[in-house]
Amino acid sequence: MAEAAEAGNHSFSHFGPQANHFDKIEATFKSYGDTGSCKRRYYIHSDAEAKELNARLGVNLGPGQFTPWEDIAAGSDLLFYEGLHGMVKTDAVDAAKHVDLSIGVVPIVNLEWIQKIHRDQAERGYSAEATVDTILRRMPDYVNYITPQFSRTDINFQRVSTVDTSNPFIARDIPTPDESFVVIRFRDTKGVDFSCLLDMIESSFMSRSNTIVVPGGKMSFAMEVILAPIMRDMIQNKNK
Repeated sequence: MAEAAEAGNHSFSHFGPQANHFDKIEATFKSYGDTGSCKRRYYIHSDAEAKELNARLGVNLGPGQFTPWEDIAAGSDLLFYEGLHGMVKTDAVDAAKHVDLSIGVVPIVNLEWIQKIHRDQAERGYSAEATVDTILRRMPDYVNYITPQFSRTDINFQRVSTVDTSNPFIARDIPTPDESFVVIRFRDTKGVDFSCLLDMIESSFMSRSNTIVVPGGKMSFAMEVILAPIMRDMIQNKNK
């Protein structure tokens, strides 16, 4: 990142293609779909993760490093990918086309910035000004490679605050779940029983024909009642 800035590139970030193997993400999804097998590796975030992975894999690595590539265990029913680029699509790569069920989980932008500023201050000791610089540096890659993915997802869960976040850079605290709604958008409403969901999730309502809104504190429950039947059907019908 320092080298990129020295060369005049002030928008280098881990959101973009220069810091990712988009082709390997696509290859992983395709391999698993075709054969039920693929390779994986771990990024080590902390000393605790390093200790656990070093013991399991017989390596000597630290935070900021990747473990060696390894084959996943045989006999799994599904591949769960959690990350920034599961639905990435560029002129050269289309990981999204290999995904059977894609879920977007994202707060509105102002709320996302508030969360980042507070997390960076609490966990990393960054000043608000330093975090704002990071947000600005990442913005081109965020616009070009992150946000388009939420138009390709099957279901989006977007957290929306019900308190004033007009200026996220001076917010003193993060809005709580009780100060939020979750907007759940379905790309395809076929087979979605909205009447049942409205009955099961207290205080929920429809805002559009493909969108249900639930209280922020009900997000986990909403995920369970929406996704569990879909995943059950996927497993039962995986050989068809």
